[in-house]
Amino acid sequence: MDDKLFLAFDIGGTTIKYGIVDKELNVSDFGKVDTKHNKDGYILTALQEVTADFQKKYKLSGIGVSTAGIVKDGSILFAGPTIPGYQGTKIQETLEKQTGLAVFVVNDVDAALLGEQLAGVAQNSDTTYCVALGTGIGGAYLKDNQLLSGTHAYANSIGYILYDEKTKTNYEQRASTLTLEHNLEKYHTSVIDAFEFAKKKEEPFLQIIEDWADEVAKGLAEVVLLYDPEILVIGGAVSKQGQYLLDLLHRHMDSKIPDGLFKTELRIARLTDKAQIYGAVSRFMG
Repeated sequence: MDDKLFLAFDIGGTTIKYGIVDKELNVSDFGKVDTKHNKDGYILTALQEVTADFQKKYKLSGIGVSTAGIVKDGSILFAGPTIPGYQGTKIQETLEKQTGLAVFVVNDVDAALLGEQLAGVAQNSDTTYCVALGTGIGGAYLKDNQLLSGTHAYANSIGYILYDEKTKTNYEQRASTLTLEHNLEKYHTSVIDAFEFAKKKEEPFLQIIEDWADEVAKGLAEVVLLYDPEILVIGGAVSKQGQYLLDLLHRHMDSKIPDGLFKTELRIARLTDKAQIYGAVSRFMG
């Protein structure tokens, strides 16, 4: 039996989750720490401290890091305003020097897709595209076991597509679940409750959900027409809506894709909060 152990990190805007993953994909010693808005480069400091602590407790064979932001060569090439001062952070180099171990650093949507390929809904698929619907909208593309991120690592930045000159908004500003939350604020209703009302055909919630789904479908239709993946995985917290969400998006995409060109299968991400943890260490699981 292979008893190698790996340390996995999942860095978001507000928290860093971490845990030990074995070759059987069991996750243990799970914990989390606040990012402290990356004050004085706190994220890298936290990674170093947790790593030092875990290296004392376990014989580690590698470290995987899933992180928000665009990653190139193990460093943060670009980070949005949610994590100030993060751009340029050399995660791989720093942790490799500290530990002497191999370190794999990957963008969080890429990690989610790698996780789903390893142990979720994208197993045995040659081409899979993943769209994560959340505060923003992220994309990831896996073809023949390779993540395709473009020449400059900016590919799949689908949150920025479909810019509208009139409203001065891009795709994620119209279709993110954060936007859906804002649209529901005046009704003092959460996204989860709004979906429940929509399922019962209650207005105005049915119309609000339909309008939002139509905005989401515009971007998904572009993905299908550009990449024609075997599977399109929908991730993010809203994916808990399951089949109802799939049917909703499928219906709105149908009207935007010419007859006969929509062969891609839509699937809901299965691994939820474990996807990034699995994806972070996927490089070591071969």
